[in-house]
Amino acid sequence: MKKIKVGITHGDINGVGYEVILKTFENPEMFELCTPLVYGSPKIATYHRKSFDSPTNFYVKDSASKAEDGALTIINCFGEEEVKIEFGKATAEGGKAALVALERAVADLKDGLIDVLVTAPINKHNIQNDTFHFPGHTEYIEEKAGNGQKALMMLVNGPLRVALLTTHVPLSKVAEAVTKENLTEKITTLDLTLRRDFMIDNPRIAVLSLNPHCGDHGVIGTEEEEIITPTINELFKQGIRCMGPYAADGFFGSGNYTHYDAILAMYHDQGLAPFKTLAMDSGVNYTAGLPVVRTSPDHGVAYDIAGKGEANETSFRQAIYTAIDIVRNRMKYDEAHKHPLQKQYYEKRDDSDKLKLDQVTEEDTL
Repeated sequence: MKKIKVGITHGDINGVGYEVILKTFENPEMFELCTPLVYGSPKIATYHRKSFDSPTNFYVKDSASKAEDGALTIINCFGEEEVKIEFGKATAEGGKAALVALERAVADLKDGLIDVLVTAPINKHNIQNDTFHFPGHTEYIEEKAGNGQKALMMLVNGPLRVALLTTHVPLSKVAEAVTKENLTEKITTLDLTLRRDFMIDNPRIAVLSLNPHCGDHGVIGTEEEEIITPTINELFKQGIRCMGPYAADGFFGSGNYTHYDAILAMYHDQGLAPFKTLAMDSGVNYTAGLPVVRTSPDHGVAYDIAGKGEANETSFRQAIYTAIDIVRNRMKYDEAHKHPLQKQYYEKRDDSDKLKLDQVTEEDTL
């Protein structure tokens, strides 16, 4: 198969983005897996490289179409512009630089100049301006490259996959988002994601409860009995193997998560707190449900260690591996389902037992 072009945004320039990028590509074997392009600035990259004496070299190009195979390429998004770097500080200039790189990379992703996007961490506050008014990467990419499809935020570490019903939503607004429509959309998306992006046939999905002890039959809350359980039962009858709701407090500690291919949590910290406890250094954030593939490390800008050479690049490397695997899995899945066979069955009400042929859509054959 062709070598995947991986677009990488440099994130907040005062954080650890460049450090984890440069450390990842110290290993020459990475260039056998993909062609990496960093959307950023060669001057900023050089400043970071000197801060921890990185041996990683790079080429500088002005277009993704000119990327060097077998080497790290910096797509210069700033020309000769000088950008001030202040390690460990949240600055307006740092936020602006992160957005410039992100906008250029997403545009190239939509145009097919890169195959996947891997984003280094941003500061969600200082990146805000008149053109960026999103809670994070997930919502931005959903609007700019989603073609009307809804994103599903997933955290991935090998067989451990945690998806979120709500993402960057205040806790006070989570309950109102737990609706039959939202649950149906997210569970259906998660089921297809497991099949298409992770090549899992007939996946098992665990759904967590919203309230403590699953609401204790309405004593602590009614969402489980009135919304979550009926939705799960309805989708199960339709062929999606979703089960629950399970009380969130003991689900991970008891090891129950190992019996499922993915878990749907109701809100951000309910899913991410146990996930990061189990997989902090190697977890990957995946924006599922969209026509484009985007991943990122599961950590933030890490201002406290920026410029010190102490950042662990494992999660970022895993984000690249995951993006490559997903785009290849999609190719295989789409090829295999390109020309579905006609469904053949006997009509029970036909006394002649004559073989019937029924034209079906690709979706019906999944």
